[in-house]
Amino acid sequence: MFDLEFFRINTGSGYWDPILWIFAFIIILVIVYVIRNLGKKDFKKSGEKSKVFLSGNPEYDKEQMHIKGSNLYWGFTESMKWLYDILNRFHTGNVSDYVLWFVVVMAALFIVMTISGGI
Repeated sequence: MFDLEFFRINTGSGYWDPILWIFAFIIILVIVYVIRNLGKKDFKKSGEKSKVFLSGNPEYDKEQMHIKGSNLYWGFTESMKWLYDILNRFHTGNVSDYVLWFVVVMAALFIVMTISGGI
């Protein structure tokens, strides 16, 4: 019939069976679906119940509530400002420049790995 041993991957300390993982994933999805359906059917998504709870603070417009990346990572960017200034000189915004950098770095890694004999 159908040989399931073909799909098993022997790692030396056990095996990984993708068919078993698919069945486990399907069973977990069924359990999640059953738990989800146990919820209240008469819940209305309007009114006070559906508002976001912000510890009693009012919810402002999205523009006022949005935390900018510059504020969120301020300490990190200030401590690494010397590196950002150096990297900012190389930043052109042109995708072909980034592809060129990627190819150059990968070629350098290939040469180093070839010379050193690999890991």
